This record gives sequence, structure tokens and C-alpha cells, in this order.
Amino acid sequence: MKTRTLLDHAISILAALFLVFLIRSSFYESYKIPSGSMIPTILIGDHVFVSKFAYRFNLPFSEYFGKPIRLFERSGPARGDVVVFQSPRNRGINYIKRVMGLPGDSIRIRDRKLYINDVLVETTAASPEESKKILGDLRDPKLDQNEMQVFREKIGDLSHWIFLDRNNFVAENFGPYEVPPGRVFVMGDNRDFSDDSRFLGAIPIEHIKGRASWIWLSVWLRFEPFEFEFRPLRTGHSLYSL
Repeated sequence: MKTRTLLDHAISILAALFLVFLIRSSFYESYKIPSGSMIPTILIGDHVFVSKFAYRFNLPFSEYFGKPIRLFERSGPARGDVVVFQSPRNRGINYIKRVMGLPGDSIRIRDRKLYINDVLVETTAASPEESKKILGDLRDPKLDQNEMQVFREKIGDLSHWIFLDRNNFVAENFGPYEVPPGRVFVMGDNRDFSDDSRFLGAIPIEHIKGRASWIWLSVWLRFEPFEFEFRPLRTGHSLYSL
């Protein structure tokens, strides 16, 4: 009887592990954000869920044995999607950015204003109250209204906040750049502190792991000097709502 009970427990544990790895392999995976390139949409220490079947469906577990085996394609990335992808410089490192340009699009920046196919992307300056709240929620003395400008940027039906640094003009001018076939142009919402397609070039769609959807945990932890912050109000926050 004892052996049978142990066997039942072992089977239950193995079944649970199989289900977890099945979900992680082909459906959803969690990623921890280590950098500030997507501030204020995503903060350092946010854990986001990424839909791995948003653009394709891979054979479960195939990625653990080399290149994932693609069973079928779904619709490709859309402008405004937040995606996780393998860095072109090091395939072992994952980046998270926002898709701004699709294959065939022309991207250029003039005087810090973004144009897609020669159409100015709509931006609206945040009100002083909105800026104060957004910057205050970050609790970072280096990010205040004297340093950062906050804008609401509209891509299609989606709106999101972006930062422009008052003293750092990385995003001042760029292009024009035509996005090659099979690739997308990505940028960080923290425009002047993002290593993105302005420097990496357009990202192959096959390098994209999935579409980031929402935050399930937000914890900031550093040991030297020791800092800890748990941000429970960010739990369940969608990446596509202001």
C-alpha cells in the first residue's frame, strides 16, 4: 500500500511538471525585466507573461533540442506589440521592445519626432499632473520633470507613454530606414536609453519569442547597496493600457 501511495504521488508530480513545461514550451513563459529601456510601461524587476503562440505554434518541447519546430504560423507582429526576442548580438540574451515598423515600412526620426511611411506618429505631451504621477510612481530621483519629458504616443488604436530625456538626444534624428522583408523595427519606450533597431537593425521575425501581455509580479531587489521594493499594484497590469 505504501509503495502504491508513493507511486501515485510520483505520477502526480510528474504529470504536474509535464503540464508546466508544456505550457512554458508552447504557450506562455515568464520573463524578468533587467533593464529600464521600456520605462514607464515596464519597470526594472517586472515579471511579464509572454504569449509564445501569439505569432506561431511550435511543436511542444522542440526548443529544448535545438531550433523549435514550427507547426503553423499565425498573424505576424503588429505595430504597437511589445515583444520578447533574441538579441542579434547574442542569441542567448533576450530583449523586450515595442514593434514600431513592419516589413516594407520606412522609419525616420527628425527633431525627435517619429515618422512611419512619412506620416508623423501622433504624440501628446502629458499634463503636469500626469507627468508628476508617472514619474513619482517610479520612485527614482534621477527621473523627474527636470530630466524627463513624458508623452502619450498613439500607434493605430493603441496608446502608451514614452520618455524623452531633456539632456540626452539619442532619439533626435535617424533614417530614413526601410524595414527589410521578414523583419520588424523595434524601439524602447524609454527612447533615449534603449538599445534597439536604431543600433541593432531590424529584428528577424523568427527571432521573436512571443508577445508580452501583462505583469504578474513586480519586485525590485539589489544587494549592493541593498534595496528591496515590492510593487503589488502592478500585478495584473496590462502592457496595453495607460
